[in-house]
Amino acid sequence: LNTNENPHPPSQALIDDVAESVRAAAAQLHRYPDRDAVALRTDLAEYLSAVTGTPLQNANIWAANGSNEILQQLLQAFGGPGRVSLGFTPGYSMHELISHATGTTFVPEPRAGLLLPTERIVAAVEEHRPDVLFLCSPNNPTGDSLPLAAIEAAYDAVTQTDRGIVVVDEAYAEFASVDSAITLLAGRPRLIVTRTMSKAFAFAGARVGYLAADPGVIDALLLVRLPYHLSALTQSAAEVAISYAPRLTDQIRQLCATRDEFVATVTDDGWVCPPSDANFVLIGPFSDPPQAWQRLLAEGILVRDVGLSRWLRVTIGTPDQMALLVAALRGLDDLRETT
Repeated sequence: LNTNENPHPPSQALIDDVAESVRAAAAQLHRYPDRDAVALRTDLAEYLSAVTGTPLQNANIWAANGSNEILQQLLQAFGGPGRVSLGFTPGYSMHELISHATGTTFVPEPRAGLLLPTERIVAAVEEHRPDVLFLCSPNNPTGDSLPLAAIEAAYDAVTQTDRGIVVVDEAYAEFASVDSAITLLAGRPRLIVTRTMSKAFAFAGARVGYLAADPGVIDALLLVRLPYHLSALTQSAAEVAISYAPRLTDQIRQLCATRDEFVATVTDDGWVCPPSDANFVLIGPFSDPPQAWQRLLAEGILVRDVGLSRWLRVTIGTPDQMALLVAALRGLDDLRETT
């Protein structure tokens, strides 16, 4: 329960259809894949248009090997030596790591505890004038979503500095209770929304990430992407998975229900879980999170120690897995912080 994967494997129907699509694609493996992944981007545009109500074309979409390659390409295009990226901690650690890897100076600004007020975002933008502003909604590891008004205010603050782009990382958007930042794209050419097929789509092993933005952003990424960066097999499999997107609704609802039941149970046991809009939760407060992590591991349960002084992060698994975790947590009462 440590990497925020979907615990449910693909359906047999999806497995069969992926296998057939890969079999067909294999007949052309002596040729390079479509370097622009036009068919995949068209399918992603149709999917996002349907779920957000925002009309998108393939010119608004880019895809790569996981959202981390998307982030890397964005920083190659808009970051680099002499440029600054800004993120709020605790947040997704790869924003900082990929910034460093591309020679971009990363500025970490602390959140207000586990929350991120709009005024803190605006003040940090005005102080640091970032070339790349990272916002996570829902945020990893805290699980909270940003209201659209906060993203609008952040965008206005960035554009007033006459430099920079705003990257809203929506890796967990399918689980969220707020509208997607994709609904804000019209008239905002510096706004970029990144997503992944690794979480709600239960497609982590395929490594497919994507973004929605103004076509000018995609034009910039064409300059930095590696040739043929997305294989023909990956493109083919992802196109099939997207066709199954309407069937994900019940599974997403089930995961959220499992999350809420887990939170209610451990809360009754005296633990605290800050509200989460994702397929994971923080749990605590622990007097010694590393020791709690080790004792859970000894019980065969792997969660994530994200370095927070009082909290561990738990991916929502199957009901049976969460029941095992509840039982294990009842053996950690001596590590519960009481002050």
